[in-house]
Amino acid sequence: MGASDRLAAAGGRPVAGPDAAGAGTDDRAAISESAMKRFPWILTVLTVLGLILLIGLGVWQVERLKWKEGLIAAADAAAAKPPAPLDQVLAETGSGGDLEFRKALIVCPGLASAPFVELQSIHDGEAGVRLISACKPAGADFTLLVDRGFVGDGVTARPRVVETTLPLVMVGEFRTFDKPGAMSPAPRDGRFYARDTAAMAKALNVTGPVRPEAVFAITAVNPEFPALRPSAPPAAFSNNHFGYALTWFGLAIALAGFYVALLRRRTKKDIP
Repeated sequence: MGASDRLAAAGGRPVAGPDAAGAGTDDRAAISESAMKRFPWILTVLTVLGLILLIGLGVWQVERLKWKEGLIAAADAAAAKPPAPLDQVLAETGSGGDLEFRKALIVCPGLASAPFVELQSIHDGEAGVRLISACKPAGADFTLLVDRGFVGDGVTARPRVVETTLPLVMVGEFRTFDKPGAMSPAPRDGRFYARDTAAMAKALNVTGPVRPEAVFAITAVNPEFPALRPSAPPAAFSNNHFGYALTWFGLAIALAGFYVALLRRRTKKDIP
């Protein structure tokens, strides 16, 4: 029976045969092959790499958040401890403690009239200098650099400098600082513009070991000179890591949403 006979037997309607089935299969294969060619492989790879980077940065900020919270808690705990004799404070540090923000009772012979260098500084919005002197605690084999306090620029007088071994008992707070960078101005005429322990010790003619920490006097070293205000700088902890983490995770979500929307748009174009 020919094609016309089959058409007549079916009431004039075309009958699906092997030729029609083969054509449908070929069409679907062609569509599939076209879709594979149009699939955005490069965009997909770049999106995956971007997601890995953004999520990794978000996780890193979460880890930084936990580290900063631990650091703040440790600083608060150290600051809350009452002053203890210097030997005791250093012994605790040697057994795994942290000197940062610890307060110690220190006996410094001749500190009230010791030579000093000046460190350019700002205190409560006022420009001035901090006076730094060397202190070799009684019975110690090392030297501390003691920040005796702040003097405003409007005060030209300074404590007198007289060589003496008269003991002075003070309460000092230990703090640590990063070494000054290469761009820090060099000291000039006994005035420093960065807290450089080694350079300050050299300017004060210190011999022997010098501890790297700064010690801020928080009790008056020169009560007869009220313009010298003992103080320690406030803790400068910034804790924005939670916001940073949300930013990175939010960008990752936005990137994923953009990729999905673009992929759906391309898929719709591929469907006839």
